[in-house]
Amino acid sequence: MTPKVVVFGLGGTIAMTATETGGVVPALSAEQLVAAVPGLAEADVTVEVEDFRRVPGASLGFDDLAALAAEIERRLGGGADGVVITQGTDTIEETAYLLDLVHTRPEPIVVTGAMRDPTLAGADGPANILAAVRTAASPHARELGTLVVFADEIHAAARVRKTHSTSGHTFRSANGGPLGYVVEGRPRLLNRPVARFTVPPADRPRAVEVALVTMVLGDTGTLLKAAGDGCDGLVVAGFGVGHVPARVVDTLTRLAARMPVVLASRTGAGPILSGTYAFPGSESDLLARGLISAGFLDPVKARILLHHLLATGHDHAAIRAAFARAG
Repeated sequence: MTPKVVVFGLGGTIAMTATETGGVVPALSAEQLVAAVPGLAEADVTVEVEDFRRVPGASLGFDDLAALAAEIERRLGGGADGVVITQGTDTIEETAYLLDLVHTRPEPIVVTGAMRDPTLAGADGPANILAAVRTAASPHARELGTLVVFADEIHAAARVRKTHSTSGHTFRSANGGPLGYVVEGRPRLLNRPVARFTVPPADRPRAVEVALVTMVLGDTGTLLKAAGDGCDGLVVAGFGVGHVPARVVDTLTRLAARMPVVLASRTGAGPILSGTYAFPGSESDLLARGLISAGFLDPVKARILLHHLLATGHDHAAIRAAFARAG
């Protein structure tokens, strides 16, 4: 039976065209994007399209993703074998991970986009869409949750990051590498995640605010104190394996006493340690004061997880347990 894949268009660079006054804006529909892909008609996949949003990636929000997740569930429940999402690359690492958290079905969700808009020579959107559709239609991609397919590489949503502002090979999985590649039009999976962590969405999620503060040289905690006011949770991107200046330790201690505070590494790869260093502001000191380790999760993904856990009503103990599994 011919597999069926639903393509959701959300906008982004992949869907942008030039304006009369200069610059590009999201304008192309999902149907127009799919129609412009060479070789898709010969891919032996039935493709349906849904023009879901038409905005820059930076303008997507949690409400958009909740609505998208619900529509994906409906289409997969109706018989689709996989889903492709085209969107702006600015937020792919966040949207893909949030969709991965709430996706418990076996069918793959594949997120892609473009770094070069359709007005430029060498636009990468059509090739990325073709690779994404073929991956979403592949039985080998089942049970992997949400994937990011870009430049013929297949990445797990929980690992992938945008690492370059302009390069076509911007998406990288520093912790573990890509899961595989699209070779001669065929998805080739070379490794699979040991486990996935999921948290089903709530029928009525809470409105929450989660801040992300990055530690910098000479940090005095001014931004931490400001972020703590009115927030429900906080992610701190610390130095190295989870360090902060000694002068901000008391502030973090007070914040961790009244809200979940997650400690991540600003380096972009590697885990938070737990017991190597012992000075004030070290990882062991901060964890002993009540901060929660992000493990291998980078700060951006740690914020997505914390936001989702708070929005779905998890208490402090459940949040700590969730990060122990997800990180």
